[in-house]
Amino acid sequence: MPARIATLTVNPAVDMATVAPSVRPGHKIRTFDERYDAGGGGINVARVVGELGGQALALFASGGVTGRFVEEFLTAARVPWQTVGIAGACRISVTVYDQSTGQEYRFVPRGPEVAPSEWATMLERLRQVEADWVVASGSLAPGMPTDFYAQAARIVAARGARFVLDTSGPALTAALGAGIFLLKPSLSELEAIVGRPVDDLPSQLAQAKRLVEDGAARMVALTLGDAGAILATADSVIHSPAIAVRQKTGVGAGDSFLAGLVFGLSERQPLDEALQLGLVCGAAAVQGVGTAAVRRADVDALLARLRSDA
Repeated sequence: MPARIATLTVNPAVDMATVAPSVRPGHKIRTFDERYDAGGGGINVARVVGELGGQALALFASGGVTGRFVEEFLTAARVPWQTVGIAGACRISVTVYDQSTGQEYRFVPRGPEVAPSEWATMLERLRQVEADWVVASGSLAPGMPTDFYAQAARIVAARGARFVLDTSGPALTAALGAGIFLLKPSLSELEAIVGRPVDDLPSQLAQAKRLVEDGAARMVALTLGDAGAILATADSVIHSPAIAVRQKTGVGAGDSFLAGLVFGLSERQPLDEALQLGLVCGAAAVQGVGTAAVRRADVDALLARLRSDA
């Protein structure tokens, strides 16, 4: 029986991606090729897990007409979802690709204020959701306590499920050692945790392993951008290089990586294969258009390419 994967998104968004001939200050920027997606870390993870053939439930905070858009999009994408209603409207994030420079600009609002009763309801929902894995991904919304993810991790661990966390800043620091099964920091987030630059691969391998040894999490997946990713456990630490593809966007790449990794682990794949699947999903995301727009056909093609090159 496939593992049940639930995702938690406390600060979702409507993601708009568009293209401009040139982005110039003080000018009206005419755009084209607009695309709208449901966004937010956990929502992206759920969508990619579903594309891979897994069972994923997206649990998220929903408010206003923008929240209803997210609900409708997930319904159309056949992603099962549940919501915790909030008074504020979900945010709208905008990504603009500048054709003249090849640069991508991302505008990401902080999100709506979440009341204590609202975030407490999110924690209560975690006590009820039936899942083997719970993936919490994304930033906290204004009004939420810094230790929210730490509380969530303890709730999930107490129920015997595996808690996965991908966040940053004080919310990340506060959750370390709170019962996290899998932690996914970026290199900059790792450096913030250890308090110094970690420039070379041997140091990155050592620091990822040390996080596990210090009890921050049972498993650490450190993403390194063009340098690939590291997966550390109590027994091993492995590195896999990035997969070269033509990049169109960076939106949702980390969430897609996490989705592939968690799906692989939930399917009991060997650690190196699960890590490779994560990197393949991240590569599939950046070569598409939209937020975490991963297609199973692209994943299969990249995996076949890797096998033929081996």
